[in-house]
Amino acid sequence: MTIGNDLRAAVKGNILTQGDEGFDVARRPWNLAVDQRVAAVVDAADAADVAAVVRQARLAGLAVLAQPSGHGASGDTDGAILLRTGGLSGVEIRPQERMARVGAGVKWGEVLTAAGPHGLTGLAGSSPAVSVTGYTLGGGLSWFSRAHGFAANSVHAFDVVDADGVQRRVTAQSDPELFWALRGGSGEFAVVTAVEFGLYPAPELYGGRMVWPASAAPAVLEAYREVTATAPDELTVWYDLLQFPGAPAMVAVDTTYLGPAGEAEALLRRFDKIDGRMSDSRGPLPVAELGTITAEPTDPGPGTSRAELLTELTDDVAEALLAEPIDPLLSVQLRHLGGALAGLPANAGACGELTEQHLLYTFGIPATPEKAAAVHERQRDLAAALTPYTSGRKPYTFLAPGERAANAFTPAALSRLRALKRERDPRGIFRTNYPVLG
Repeated sequence: MTIGNDLRAAVKGNILTQGDEGFDVARRPWNLAVDQRVAAVVDAADAADVAAVVRQARLAGLAVLAQPSGHGASGDTDGAILLRTGGLSGVEIRPQERMARVGAGVKWGEVLTAAGPHGLTGLAGSSPAVSVTGYTLGGGLSWFSRAHGFAANSVHAFDVVDADGVQRRVTAQSDPELFWALRGGSGEFAVVTAVEFGLYPAPELYGGRMVWPASAAPAVLEAYREVTATAPDELTVWYDLLQFPGAPAMVAVDTTYLGPAGEAEALLRRFDKIDGRMSDSRGPLPVAELGTITAEPTDPGPGTSRAELLTELTDDVAEALLAEPIDPLLSVQLRHLGGALAGLPANAGACGELTEQHLLYTFGIPATPEKAAAVHERQRDLAAALTPYTSGRKPYTFLAPGERAANAFTPAALSRLRALKRERDPRGIFRTNYPVLG
Protein backbone atom coordinates (compact mmCIF):
# COMPACT_ATOMS: atom_id res chain seq x y z
CA MET A 1 0.00 0.00 0.00
CA THR A 2 1.23 3.50 -0.79
CA ILE A 3 0.26 4.81 2.64
CA GLY A 4 2.42 2.13 4.23
CA ASN A 5 5.48 3.19 2.24
CA ASP A 6 4.85 6.87 2.96
CA LEU A 7 4.50 6.18 6.68
CA ARG A 8 7.65 4.06 6.77
CA ALA A 9 9.58 6.93 5.22
CA ALA A 10 8.33 9.41 7.81
CA VAL A 11 7.97 7.45 11.06
CA LYS A 12 10.52 5.79 13.34
CA GLY A 13 8.03 3.40 14.95
CA ASN A 14 6.73 0.14 13.53
CA ILE A 15 4.16 0.22 10.70
CA LEU A 16 1.98 -2.67 9.54
CA THR A 17 -0.50 -2.80 6.66
CA GLN A 18 -2.79 -5.45 5.21
CA GLY A 19 -0.74 -8.51 4.27
CA ASP A 20 2.08 -7.84 6.71
CA GLU A 21 2.79 -10.54 9.27
CA GLY A 22 1.23 -9.56 12.58
CA PHE A 23 -1.20 -7.02 11.08
CA ASP A 24 -4.37 -8.81 12.18
CA VAL A 25 -3.09 -9.09 15.74
CA ALA A 26 -1.88 -5.47 15.83
CA ARG A 27 -5.23 -4.05 14.76
CA ARG A 28 -7.13 -5.75 17.59
CA PRO A 29 -8.40 -3.57 20.43
CA TRP A 30 -8.44 -4.57 24.09
CA ASN A 31 -12.06 -5.64 23.68
CA LEU A 32 -11.67 -8.62 21.34
CA ALA A 33 -15.39 -8.63 20.59
CA VAL A 34 -14.81 -5.53 18.42
CA ASP A 35 -13.39 -5.87 14.90
CA GLN A 36 -11.21 -2.98 13.71
CA ARG A 37 -10.71 -2.75 9.96
CA VAL A 38 -7.96 -0.21 9.33
CA ALA A 39 -5.62 0.89 6.56
CA ALA A 40 -2.50 0.69 8.72
CA VAL A 41 -1.31 0.29 12.29
CA VAL A 42 1.42 2.60 13.54
CA ASP A 43 3.23 2.17 16.85
CA ALA A 44 4.43 5.70 17.52
CA ALA A 45 7.89 5.94 19.06
CA ASP A 46 7.40 9.52 20.26
CA ALA A 47 5.41 12.72 19.75
CA ALA A 48 7.34 13.49 16.56
CA ASP A 49 6.06 10.21 15.12
CA VAL A 50 2.51 11.21 16.01
CA ALA A 51 2.95 14.51 14.18
CA ALA A 52 4.37 12.73 11.15
CA VAL A 53 1.42 10.30 11.04
CA VAL A 54 -1.07 13.16 11.15
CA ARG A 55 0.69 14.97 8.32
CA GLN A 56 0.79 11.82 6.18
CA ALA A 57 -2.90 11.19 6.88
CA ARG A 58 -3.74 14.72 5.69
CA LEU A 59 -1.85 14.14 2.45
CA ALA A 60 -3.54 10.78 1.88
CA GLY A 61 -7.02 11.93 2.86
CA LEU A 62 -7.23 9.38 5.67
CA ALA A 63 -8.40 9.61 9.26
CA VAL A 64 -6.28 8.88 12.34
CA LEU A 65 -7.63 6.95 15.30
CA ALA A 66 -5.38 7.25 18.37
CA GLN A 67 -5.66 4.23 20.63
CA PRO A 68 -3.34 3.34 23.52
CA SER A 69 -5.11 0.01 24.09
CA GLY A 70 -8.73 -0.01 22.91
CA HIS A 71 -10.74 -0.60 26.08
CA GLY A 72 -13.53 1.56 24.66
CA ALA A 73 -13.28 0.48 21.03
CA SER A 74 -16.45 0.74 18.93
CA GLY A 75 -15.26 -0.66 15.60
CA ASP A 76 -15.77 2.64 13.75
CA THR A 77 -12.37 2.41 12.10
CA ASP A 78 -12.87 1.57 8.43
CA GLY A 79 -10.02 2.97 6.34
CA ALA A 80 -8.36 4.81 9.22
CA ILE A 81 -4.76 4.74 10.39
CA LEU A 82 -4.76 3.11 13.81
CA LEU A 83 -2.23 5.07 15.84
CA ARG A 84 -0.94 3.15 18.83
CA THR A 85 0.36 5.54 21.48
CA GLY A 86 1.28 2.86 24.00
CA GLY A 87 4.97 3.56 23.44
CA LEU A 88 4.68 7.14 24.70
CA SER A 89 5.77 6.32 28.21
CA GLY A 90 7.14 8.20 31.20
CA VAL A 91 5.65 9.02 34.61
CA GLU A 92 6.78 12.12 36.50
CA ILE A 93 5.41 12.76 39.99
CA ARG A 94 5.91 16.22 41.51
CA PRO A 95 4.78 15.60 45.11
CA GLN A 96 5.29 19.16 46.35
CA GLU A 97 2.95 20.41 43.63
CA ARG A 98 0.66 17.37 43.85
CA MET A 99 1.05 16.99 40.11
CA ALA A 100 1.75 14.19 37.67
CA ARG A 101 2.87 14.26 34.06
CA VAL A 102 2.47 11.11 31.98
CA GLY A 103 2.89 10.04 28.39
CA ALA A 104 -0.12 8.99 26.36
CA GLY A 105 0.68 5.30 26.74
CA VAL A 106 0.91 5.25 30.55
CA LYS A 107 -1.60 3.11 32.44
CA TRP A 108 -3.22 3.95 35.75
CA GLY A 109 -1.39 1.20 37.59
CA GLU A 110 1.92 2.91 36.81
CA VAL A 111 0.69 6.25 38.14
CA LEU A 112 -0.68 4.78 41.36
CA THR A 113 2.55 2.87 41.99
CA ALA A 114 4.55 6.08 41.59
CA ALA A 115 2.19 8.39 43.51
CA GLY A 116 1.30 6.10 46.41
CA PRO A 117 4.63 6.35 48.30
CA HIS A 118 4.07 10.12 48.49
CA GLY A 119 0.64 9.68 50.08
CA LEU A 120 -1.03 10.78 46.86
CA THR A 121 -3.43 9.31 44.32
CA GLY A 122 -4.81 10.16 40.92
CA LEU A 123 -8.49 9.79 40.09
CA ALA A 124 -8.19 6.22 38.80
CA GLY A 125 -10.98 3.82 37.97
CA SER A 126 -11.29 0.15 38.81
CA SER A 127 -8.69 -1.22 36.37
CA PRO A 128 -4.94 -0.56 36.54
CA ALA A 129 -4.63 -1.60 32.88
CA VAL A 130 -6.61 1.35 31.46
CA SER A 131 -4.62 4.21 29.92
CA VAL A 132 -4.69 7.51 31.76
CA THR A 133 -5.13 9.51 28.56
CA GLY A 134 -8.03 7.62 26.97
CA TYR A 135 -9.84 7.44 30.30
CA THR A 136 -9.37 11.16 30.97
CA LEU A 137 -10.36 12.30 27.48
CA GLY A 138 -13.71 10.60 28.11
CA GLY A 139 -14.16 12.23 31.51
CA GLY A 140 -12.89 9.51 33.81
CA LEU A 141 -15.20 8.17 36.55
CA SER A 142 -13.02 7.29 39.51
CA TRP A 143 -13.35 5.52 42.82
CA PHE A 144 -12.70 9.00 44.19
CA SER A 145 -14.95 11.05 41.90
CA ARG A 146 -17.53 11.54 44.66
CA ALA A 147 -14.84 13.46 46.54
CA HIS A 148 -12.99 15.10 43.64
CA GLY A 149 -15.14 14.95 40.48
CA PHE A 150 -14.21 13.72 37.01
CA ALA A 151 -10.55 12.98 36.31
CA ALA A 152 -10.80 15.34 33.33
CA ASN A 153 -11.37 18.32 35.58
CA SER A 154 -8.04 17.70 37.34
CA VAL A 155 -6.06 18.20 34.13
CA HIS A 156 -3.72 21.21 34.04
CA ALA A 157 -2.25 20.80 30.55
CA PHE A 158 -2.18 18.60 27.46
CA ASP A 159 0.62 18.10 24.96
CA VAL A 160 -1.09 17.51 21.62
CA VAL A 161 -0.64 17.23 17.88
CA ASP A 162 -3.28 19.27 16.06
CA ALA A 163 -4.95 18.60 12.71
CA ASP A 164 -2.11 20.38 10.89
CA GLY A 165 0.41 17.96 12.39
CA VAL A 166 1.82 20.64 14.72
CA GLN A 167 2.89 19.83 18.28
CA ARG A 168 1.35 22.17 20.85
CA ARG A 169 0.84 22.58 24.58
CA VAL A 170 -2.79 23.28 25.51
CA THR A 171 -3.82 24.95 28.76
CA ALA A 172 -6.74 27.01 29.99
CA GLN A 173 -4.71 30.10 29.11
CA SER A 174 -3.22 29.08 25.76
CA ASP A 175 -6.39 27.67 24.16
CA PRO A 176 -9.40 27.70 26.50
CA GLU A 177 -11.86 26.20 24.03
CA LEU A 178 -9.71 23.22 23.08
CA PHE A 179 -8.73 22.75 26.73
CA TRP A 180 -12.43 22.61 27.65
CA ALA A 181 -13.18 20.08 24.88
CA LEU A 182 -10.32 17.71 25.68
CA ARG A 183 -11.46 17.46 29.30
CA GLY A 184 -14.15 14.88 28.74
CA GLY A 185 -15.18 15.67 25.17
CA SER A 186 -13.07 12.85 23.65
CA GLY A 187 -9.88 12.93 21.60
CA GLU A 188 -11.58 14.05 18.42
CA PHE A 189 -9.90 17.44 18.29
CA ALA A 190 -6.21 16.52 18.59
CA VAL A 191 -3.97 13.58 19.44
CA VAL A 192 -2.83 13.86 23.03
CA THR A 193 0.79 12.82 23.54
CA ALA A 194 1.11 13.73 27.25
CA VAL A 195 -1.08 15.03 30.05
CA GLU A 196 -0.44 16.86 33.32
CA PHE A 197 -2.97 16.52 36.10
CA GLY A 198 -3.50 17.10 39.78
CA LEU A 199 -3.05 14.46 42.47
CA TYR A 200 -4.93 14.22 45.76
CA PRO A 201 -3.95 13.34 49.33
CA ALA A 202 -4.46 9.69 50.22
CA PRO A 203 -2.33 9.12 53.32
CA GLU A 204 -4.88 6.53 54.41
CA LEU A 205 -6.96 4.44 52.02
CA TYR A 206 -9.39 1.68 52.95
CA GLY A 207 -10.98 -0.69 50.48
CA GLY A 208 -11.99 -4.18 49.49
CA ARG A 209 -14.79 -6.53 48.51
CA MET A 210 -17.44 -8.40 50.52
CA VAL A 211 -19.14 -11.43 48.95
CA TRP A 212 -22.35 -13.32 49.84
CA PRO A 213 -24.33 -16.06 48.08
CA ALA A 214 -26.96 -14.79 45.67
CA SER A 215 -29.71 -15.52 48.19
CA ALA A 216 -28.50 -12.48 50.14
CA ALA A 217 -28.92 -10.12 47.16
CA PRO A 218 -32.13 -8.44 48.45
CA ALA A 219 -30.66 -7.83 51.90
CA VAL A 220 -27.39 -6.53 50.46
CA LEU A 221 -29.25 -4.20 48.08
CA GLU A 222 -31.32 -2.84 50.96
CA ALA A 223 -28.11 -2.16 52.89
CA TYR A 224 -26.54 -0.53 49.83
CA ARG A 225 -29.50 1.83 49.56
CA GLU A 226 -29.27 2.74 53.22
CA VAL A 227 -25.51 3.28 53.27
CA THR A 228 -25.37 5.33 50.06
CA ALA A 229 -28.26 7.54 51.19
CA THR A 230 -26.05 9.14 53.86
CA ALA A 231 -22.50 8.34 52.66
CA PRO A 232 -19.89 11.10 52.91
CA ASP A 233 -18.16 12.00 49.67
CA GLU A 234 -14.99 10.14 50.74
CA LEU A 235 -16.91 6.84 50.70
CA THR A 236 -17.73 5.01 47.46
CA VAL A 237 -19.81 1.82 47.38
CA TRP A 238 -20.62 -0.44 44.43
CA TYR A 239 -23.18 -3.25 44.43
CA ASP A 240 -22.49 -6.26 42.17
CA LEU A 241 -24.64 -9.19 41.08
CA LEU A 242 -22.15 -11.75 39.77
CA GLN A 243 -22.45 -14.94 37.73
CA PHE A 244 -18.99 -16.25 36.91
CA PRO A 245 -18.75 -19.28 34.58
CA GLY A 246 -18.81 -22.52 36.51
CA ALA A 247 -19.50 -20.80 39.84
CA PRO A 248 -22.68 -20.23 41.85
CA ALA A 249 -24.35 -16.84 41.60
CA MET A 250 -23.10 -14.30 44.13
CA VAL A 251 -23.63 -10.74 45.31
CA ALA A 252 -20.75 -8.47 46.24
CA VAL A 253 -20.07 -5.00 47.58
CA ASP A 254 -16.93 -3.16 46.48
CA THR A 255 -15.86 -0.09 48.41
CA THR A 256 -13.18 2.52 48.98
CA TYR A 257 -12.83 5.17 51.65
CA LEU A 258 -10.37 8.05 51.67
CA GLY A 259 -9.64 7.99 55.37
CA PRO A 260 -8.88 5.83 58.42
CA ALA A 261 -10.02 2.21 58.63
CA GLY A 262 -12.00 2.82 61.81
CA GLU A 263 -14.13 5.49 60.15
CA ALA A 264 -14.73 3.27 57.12
CA GLU A 265 -15.76 0.31 59.23
CA ALA A 266 -18.27 2.44 61.12
CA LEU A 267 -19.78 3.75 57.89
CA LEU A 268 -20.07 0.23 56.46
CA ARG A 269 -21.31 -1.49 59.63
CA ARG A 270 -24.75 -2.01 58.10
CA PHE A 271 -23.28 -4.70 55.84
CA ASP A 272 -21.88 -6.58 58.83
CA LYS A 273 -25.42 -7.37 59.92
CA ILE A 274 -26.04 -9.54 56.84
CA ASP A 275 -25.49 -13.25 57.52
CA GLY A 276 -23.68 -15.69 55.27
CA ARG A 277 -20.80 -13.56 54.09
CA MET A 278 -18.39 -15.79 52.15
CA SER A 279 -15.37 -13.48 52.02
CA ASP A 280 -14.27 -10.00 53.05
CA SER A 281 -11.05 -8.43 51.75
CA ARG A 282 -11.61 -4.97 53.26
CA GLY A 283 -8.81 -3.26 55.08
CA PRO A 284 -6.13 -0.57 54.79
CA LEU A 285 -5.04 -0.54 51.16
CA PRO A 286 -1.92 0.82 49.48
CA VAL A 287 -2.85 3.13 46.63
CA ALA A 288 -0.92 0.92 44.22
CA GLU A 289 -3.26 -1.99 45.03
CA LEU A 290 -6.47 -0.17 44.15
CA GLY A 291 -7.01 -2.52 41.21
CA THR A 292 -7.15 -5.57 43.49
CA ILE A 293 -10.60 -4.63 44.77
CA THR A 294 -12.45 -5.82 41.66
CA ALA A 295 -9.50 -7.78 40.23
CA GLU A 296 -10.58 -7.13 36.64
CA PRO A 297 -8.69 -8.97 33.89
CA THR A 298 -5.43 -7.34 32.85
CA ASP A 299 -5.27 -9.17 29.52
CA PRO A 300 -7.46 -8.46 26.47
CA GLY A 301 -10.68 -10.41 26.05
CA PRO A 302 -14.15 -10.13 24.50
CA GLY A 303 -16.92 -8.28 26.30
CA THR A 304 -20.31 -6.66 25.76
CA SER A 305 -21.35 -3.83 28.06
CA ARG A 306 -24.22 -1.43 28.52
CA ALA A 307 -24.64 1.42 30.98
CA GLU A 308 -27.57 3.48 32.20
CA LEU A 309 -27.72 6.42 34.59
CA LEU A 310 -30.45 5.99 37.21
CA THR A 311 -32.40 9.03 38.34
CA GLU A 312 -33.78 7.13 41.34
CA LEU A 313 -33.12 3.90 43.21
CA THR A 314 -36.69 3.07 44.18
CA ASP A 315 -38.37 -0.12 45.33
CA ASP A 316 -39.45 -0.68 41.72
CA VAL A 317 -35.85 -0.41 40.52
CA ALA A 318 -34.72 -2.87 43.19
CA GLU A 319 -37.49 -5.26 42.19
CA ALA A 320 -36.51 -5.06 38.50
CA LEU A 321 -32.85 -5.73 39.31
CA LEU A 322 -33.68 -8.79 41.38
CA ALA A 323 -36.65 -10.13 39.43
CA GLU A 324 -34.68 -12.97 37.82
CA PRO A 325 -31.13 -14.33 37.60
CA ILE A 326 -28.70 -12.17 35.63
CA ASP A 327 -27.51 -15.09 33.45
CA PRO A 328 -26.26 -14.92 30.67
CA LEU A 329 -24.66 -11.74 32.01
CA LEU A 330 -21.48 -11.93 34.04
CA SER A 331 -22.17 -8.81 36.08
CA VAL A 332 -24.89 -6.31 36.91
CA GLN A 333 -23.40 -3.47 38.89
CA LEU A 334 -24.64 -0.34 40.63
CA ARG A 335 -22.10 2.41 41.23
CA HIS A 336 -22.90 5.18 43.69
CA LEU A 337 -22.26 8.60 42.13
CA GLY A 338 -23.24 12.00 43.55
CA GLY A 339 -20.95 14.15 45.64
CA ALA A 340 -18.59 16.29 43.56
CA LEU A 341 -19.96 14.76 40.34
CA ALA A 342 -23.32 16.41 40.91
CA GLY A 343 -21.95 19.94 41.16
CA LEU A 344 -20.53 21.79 38.17
CA PRO A 345 -17.07 23.07 39.17
CA ALA A 346 -15.82 26.42 37.98
CA ASN A 347 -13.19 24.68 35.84
CA ALA A 348 -15.55 22.08 34.39
CA GLY A 349 -14.67 20.45 31.12
CA ALA A 350 -16.97 19.09 28.44
CA CYS A 351 -18.00 16.15 30.65
CA GLY A 352 -20.04 18.61 32.71
CA GLU A 353 -21.77 17.15 35.75
CA LEU A 354 -23.76 14.04 36.64
CA THR A 355 -26.84 14.76 38.71
CA GLU A 356 -27.89 11.11 38.60
CA GLN A 357 -26.98 9.29 41.80
CA HIS A 358 -26.29 5.78 40.48
CA LEU A 359 -24.78 4.18 37.39
CA LEU A 360 -26.02 0.77 36.23
CA TYR A 361 -23.37 -1.20 34.34
CA THR A 362 -24.07 -4.61 32.80
CA PHE A 363 -21.46 -6.87 31.26
CA GLY A 364 -21.41 -10.20 29.46
CA ILE A 365 -19.01 -12.32 27.43
CA PRO A 366 -20.11 -13.02 23.82
CA ALA A 367 -18.32 -16.36 23.60
CA THR A 368 -20.46 -17.49 20.64
CA PRO A 369 -22.91 -15.71 18.32
CA GLU A 370 -25.76 -17.31 20.24
CA LYS A 371 -24.32 -16.19 23.56
CA ALA A 372 -23.77 -12.68 22.20
CA ALA A 373 -27.42 -12.46 21.14
CA ALA A 374 -28.57 -13.68 24.55
CA VAL A 375 -26.34 -11.14 26.33
CA HIS A 376 -27.69 -8.28 24.22
CA GLU A 377 -31.26 -9.39 24.79
CA ARG A 378 -30.81 -9.57 28.55
CA GLN A 379 -29.23 -6.13 28.61
CA ARG A 380 -32.05 -4.67 26.51
CA ASP A 381 -34.72 -6.26 28.65
CA LEU A 382 -33.20 -4.96 31.88
CA ALA A 383 -32.76 -1.48 30.41
CA ALA A 384 -36.38 -1.49 29.20
CA ALA A 385 -37.64 -2.47 32.63
CA LEU A 386 -35.77 0.48 34.15
CA THR A 387 -36.70 3.06 31.49
CA PRO A 388 -38.90 5.14 33.83
CA TYR A 389 -35.90 5.59 36.11
CA THR A 390 -33.08 6.25 33.62
CA SER A 391 -32.06 9.63 32.24
CA GLY A 392 -30.96 8.53 28.77
CA ARG A 393 -27.53 10.10 29.25
CA LYS A 394 -24.39 7.96 29.65
CA PRO A 395 -20.79 8.82 30.55
CA TYR A 396 -18.66 8.91 27.40
CA THR A 397 -16.34 6.10 28.55
CA PHE A 398 -19.38 3.88 29.16
CA LEU A 399 -20.80 4.19 25.64
CA ALA A 400 -21.08 0.90 23.77
CA PRO A 401 -21.00 0.03 20.04
CA GLY A 402 -24.19 1.26 18.39
CA GLU A 403 -24.57 4.24 20.73
CA ARG A 404 -23.76 7.86 19.91
CA ALA A 405 -21.76 10.68 21.45
CA ALA A 406 -25.02 12.61 21.73
CA ASN A 407 -25.93 10.26 24.59
CA ALA A 408 -22.97 11.50 26.63
CA PHE A 409 -23.35 15.27 26.54
CA THR A 410 -25.87 17.96 27.27
CA PRO A 411 -27.33 19.60 24.14
CA ALA A 412 -25.34 22.76 24.83
CA ALA A 413 -22.06 20.88 25.28
CA LEU A 414 -22.69 18.76 22.17
CA SER A 415 -23.38 21.86 20.07
CA ARG A 416 -20.18 23.46 21.34
CA LEU A 417 -18.14 20.33 20.63
CA ARG A 418 -19.54 20.05 17.11
CA ALA A 419 -18.70 23.67 16.36
CA LEU A 420 -15.14 23.16 17.58
CA LYS A 421 -14.77 19.99 15.51
CA ARG A 422 -15.81 21.81 12.35
CA GLU A 423 -13.45 24.67 13.13
CA ARG A 424 -10.34 22.77 14.22
CA ASP A 425 -10.63 19.60 12.13
CA PRO A 426 -12.69 20.43 9.02
CA ARG A 427 -11.12 17.55 7.06
CA GLY A 428 -12.05 15.01 9.72
CA ILE A 429 -8.47 13.91 10.34
CA PHE A 430 -9.23 12.71 13.84
CA ARG A 431 -11.67 9.87 14.43
CA THR A 432 -12.84 8.58 17.80
CA ASN A 433 -14.94 5.65 18.92
CA TYR A 434 -18.05 7.85 19.10
CA PRO A 435 -17.80 10.91 16.80
CA VAL A 436 -19.47 14.12 18.01
CA LEU A 437 -20.75 14.74 14.49
CA GLY A 438 -22.23 11.23 14.29
